[in-house]
Amino acid sequence: MLNKLIDDLVDANRILANEDVVDAYGHVSLRHPDRPDHFLLSRSRSPELVERGDILEFDSRGEPVQSGPTPYLERFIHAGIYAARPDVNVVIHSHADVVLPFTITDMPLRPVIHTASDMGAAAPVWDIADKFGDTNLLVTNIEQGHDLAHCLACNSTVLMRGHGFTVVGRSLVEAVKTAVYMPRNARILLEALRLGHVKYLSEGEIAVRREVKPDAPQMTRAWDYWKSRADGERH
Repeated sequence: MLNKLIDDLVDANRILANEDVVDAYGHVSLRHPDRPDHFLLSRSRSPELVERGDILEFDSRGEPVQSGPTPYLERFIHAGIYAARPDVNVVIHSHADVVLPFTITDMPLRPVIHTASDMGAAAPVWDIADKFGDTNLLVTNIEQGHDLAHCLACNSTVLMRGHGFTVVGRSLVEAVKTAVYMPRNARILLEALRLGHVKYLSEGEIAVRREVKPDAPQMTRAWDYWKSRADGERH
């Protein structure tokens, strides 16, 4: 099972890169199936280039279990969320440009298209300066990771002021779907706001959409499609 999950995690990195959710930066992790207080995450490498040998194991404080390659600076995003949310099995962090305006203004990022319903009714905004003052805006220690997780609370997405966003999910398919469609939703919302009044998804509509299981055929179909696209780009 572990080997299969590592393969899927490698695929998730390549999918997110191919779908323009991440570029040279950004990362995706997976809770360890045998050690729930640990998680799996690549060494510090651009997602499109991640391979099986890059996947490392980290403890609950975001430290590598074994010494080796340089880890991501922001592994504490993942550590803080896994510690606070036992229901979460996947964490994705992205800097997608189109989402950034919603991290620095009072305009909330809410779902307007059905495929983005997994992001929830609205994404809360975490401002690292509120508690930690002037920083480089990166999550570089476990205290910052815990504070981000506190802002995320029970939501599936959280925006990070002037930085990006983080998505969580029960499975890789679910989290990747949210991360792929959240920037698309942001782009559509920005266009709609130029035209006039916007009708957002209702909380009832979001709840109905949330009833879809992570392993439902429409979810696995999306994964197969994204994987095929990512594989095609490599050949």
